[in-house]
Amino acid sequence: QVQLVESGGGLVQAGGSLRLSCAASATIYSVNAMGWYRQVPGNERELVARIRNDDKITYAESVKDRFTISRDNAQNTVFLQMNSLKPEDSAVYYCLAVVGDSFQYYWGQGTQVTVSS
Repeated sequence: QVQLVESGGGLVQAGGSLRLSCAASATIYSVNAMGWYRQVPGNERELVARIRNDDKITYAESVKDRFTISRDNAQNTVFLQMNSLKPEDSAVYYCLAVVGDSFQYYWGQGTQVTVSS
């Protein structure tokens, strides 16, 4: 079983910055990719950013040039630096780890990000 521990959410004014962190448990033997998704009530969970083991990165169009995803492989930790935040970025942000030969998905518990106008 893989556990993901998220931190860094909170309340920030528009134009501000936040940094999210997600640490995966030490029992992981093979992490293929890690990333961040977000969800607002009534909407589907959507991709924010994802980074693979080959360092290929995917961003949602809405966050390109504002958000940066990075990873510390030694610590199985992924970060999301969010700059120039907008009210529409407000959501619960979920960490994702894709693990093993079967590409099993594991989700964090979510962290709330609220951007005030």
